[in-house]
Amino acid sequence: MNPESKYTVKKTFSAETVVFPVIFLAFFAYLAHAMGMANMINTIMKTAFDLLINTVLYIVAVCVIMGAVSELLTEFGFVALMDRVLRPLMRPVFGLPGAASLGIVTTFLSDNPAILALTANPRYKYYFKAYQFPALTNIGTSFGMGLIVCTYMLSLASITGESYGKAVVVGLAGATVGAVVSTRIMLHFTKKVYGMELTAHDAFPAEEDNEIGELEPGLRPVRKGNLGNRVLGALLDGGASGLTLGAGIVPGVLIICTLVMILMNGPSDSGLYTGAAYEGVGLIPAVAAKLNFILEPLFGFSNTQAIGVPVTALGAAGAAISLASGLASRGLLAAGDVAVFTAMCMCWSGYLSTHTSMMDSLHCKELTGKALISHTIGGIAAGFAAHWIFILVSLM
Repeated sequence: MNPESKYTVKKTFSAETVVFPVIFLAFFAYLAHAMGMANMINTIMKTAFDLLINTVLYIVAVCVIMGAVSELLTEFGFVALMDRVLRPLMRPVFGLPGAASLGIVTTFLSDNPAILALTANPRYKYYFKAYQFPALTNIGTSFGMGLIVCTYMLSLASITGESYGKAVVVGLAGATVGAVVSTRIMLHFTKKVYGMELTAHDAFPAEEDNEIGELEPGLRPVRKGNLGNRVLGALLDGGASGLTLGAGIVPGVLIICTLVMILMNGPSDSGLYTGAAYEGVGLIPAVAAKLNFILEPLFGFSNTQAIGVPVTALGAAGAAISLASGLASRGLLAAGDVAVFTAMCMCWSGYLSTHTSMMDSLHCKELTGKALISHTIGGIAAGFAAHWIFILVSLM
């Protein structure tokens, strides 16, 4: 077999030949027992369809727009400028070049996959070593949907009448701590795989890399032609790469996110299973409730129901912040909770749903497990930091 192939060989019959079908059937038997066979099938199909229409197409649009913007910024040297200016800050804090700060901005203003529009740009890769490139998934996800999360948390003041400005700022600081922890842990793993010297454009080559060739220090490649041609070419090429990238993450989003949602959510509001989209068996929250004796002191939640917000953020930040408004309307929301919610919803921002497809798009899917472990720890660190920072700020 070709040594560069993604496949290997095993015996025709082995232990996994028997064990896997048993586990596979047991899992779906559990779902069918809880939901009913017909409801389970309908929920899976309707959830996947709704994700395709309302989530995937949105992500594709984000990738196209951000791909065009990132290509334009690269063409006219803005990325090079950010790399030079922010390198003294980004390298000692995150262990990444200054150009990675552009990924923070793009994901903060939109969502996790927006950073893929940058990584798809061959010229963007020239700023990174190979071991740094996969960690962009972690740092990008840490700030994904940041603007939406912060704005939503501030808007909860209209329900409770209490200002949450300080709590949101503390939450943003906590998310930054989580980003540093997640990224640094991921870099620890990737250094063992790629070493310290291999460059990203050598480890993850693209067709355009061959056209650019090796660059001397202090030079950057640009398109030929006048200003108008360069602008138009950058916009169209960036948008096209974003479209290709957005289409490539469809399988990961539909499969992984559907699985996460069915394990995360419960039945309909009536308490019955109807086969509607986004119903589920609530396994993940149930496990989290068993661990509440650890989680509550760690994050300082004011009530046991608050744990549902960060747990839901594992699958979808949008669904998580909507739970916060429900707590606010029932008078169960404290300012300290808002700080922790902001930090964890931003840092995790549905990473269980997006990390797999993002790492696959970066051609690093063998490191997906490492990325998930790193980000799980990072999200916990974000909530822990937000809790204690808020306590210290409140004492001042």
